[in-house]
Amino acid sequence: MSPGSPHPHSHVVPRHPRLDPLADRYAARTHGMKSSEIRALFSVVSRPEVVSLAGGMPAVTALPLDAVGSMIGELVSGMGAQTLQYGSGQGDPRLRERICDVMALEGITDASPSEVVVTVGSQQGLDLVTRVFCDPGDVVLAEGPSYVGALGVFQAAEARVRHVPMDDDGLIPEALEQALLECRANGDRVKFLYTVPNFHNPAGVTLSEPRRQAIVDIAERYDLLVIEDNPYGLLGFEHEPMRALRARNSQRVVYLGSFSKTFSPGLRVGWVLAPLAVREKLVLATEAQVLCPPSLTQYAVARYLDTQPWREQIKLFTELYRERRDATLESLDALMPPGTTWTRPDGGFYVWLKLPHGLDSKLMQPRAVNAHVAYVPGIGFYADGAGREYMRLSYCYPEPDQIREGVRRLARVIEAELDLHSTFDAVDTGTFRAVGRPAPTHTAETIVGPANSDRSED
Repeated sequence: MSPGSPHPHSHVVPRHPRLDPLADRYAARTHGMKSSEIRALFSVVSRPEVVSLAGGMPAVTALPLDAVGSMIGELVSGMGAQTLQYGSGQGDPRLRERICDVMALEGITDASPSEVVVTVGSQQGLDLVTRVFCDPGDVVLAEGPSYVGALGVFQAAEARVRHVPMDDDGLIPEALEQALLECRANGDRVKFLYTVPNFHNPAGVTLSEPRRQAIVDIAERYDLLVIEDNPYGLLGFEHEPMRALRARNSQRVVYLGSFSKTFSPGLRVGWVLAPLAVREKLVLATEAQVLCPPSLTQYAVARYLDTQPWREQIKLFTELYRERRDATLESLDALMPPGTTWTRPDGGFYVWLKLPHGLDSKLMQPRAVNAHVAYVPGIGFYADGAGREYMRLSYCYPEPDQIREGVRRLARVIEAELDLHSTFDAVDTGTFRAVGRPAPTHTAETIVGPANSDRSED
């Protein structure tokens, strides 16, 4: 140590002590924490003049609110000693039984209530799984783009995300295998693959039937754990629920489920279905984190499943979302300028839109908000800074007429951006066509590409 140099353990004065006097005491894992692109929009989308195509908020007003309210009131008045008390760290046994009934709709017929851990939404389930499996520096494979909430969990665990490309049929098995080979060659420790196979958030695409088995086969061949996050699986518009990955392999797949999209997000009830050895670790982790999931909300969901026509309610939700999806796609077809492309979801909440070549959804966002329309820039769904040419549009919350007006405003913003680029930068706006439009010289192209892709992928 040179004369006059500070002692290696001396106090480090924070750069801005008046702003945050504890800045030098935070754990290293907090340094990269930041608000998600969606959270950053909250103050904007709450303004009544703004049409929000941003947040994925379910249409809870379609629930029979009087019946649900009476049901919860009766629970408290009749079972207050149980519903207002501490519960089990694993979750209410009756609710876990009913969760197995729900999963059976997607082909998971061998699940036992003893393998189910109830969580505070599937977000806590993902956090628990990540805590149990990931050390700092471990690699998590995830689709590119990927759910923004998952990226936040992986970042908090100091894991590294390696994106795997998708196309209109979901995750590409060959790309997954290539990523595994490259990670193995680099000496990386891959802990699991994180995937949203049904009506993907944000891409809106669904993993095809042949690819489901291919991915399970790859997991078996490479000793890979798969985390299947499935909040939207029962909200399909065109067909019955697809058979889950977990239904194909009970030891390689950990399944995350949620009642946020099929009942109520405000109750915050989700679950993890995992092999018994993993379940034990998850229960210990949840007891350390929250002691136990809230009893009242668990009893409310169990009573709802016991007494209400929840299957018919899901059908009502799907019809409502189908109408809003149709309004979105029809408006995009009619109004978007050439060079704009998008996915065509057959369920769920989201459309993934690719801007004409040269446009940046993050830079364009303030002008969109000024035009009273909101979306989520694609950069929020990548861990590596990619995705600026994309945006996520959510159709689940606005009424169809609001959606049409929001798309009209967005189309005008994109057209203005194209005019600016054409005038000042002579940017080639490309020749890609919007999905569904006639194109004189080009065929349809998929638009869900790999991280850093600047073109459509076959």
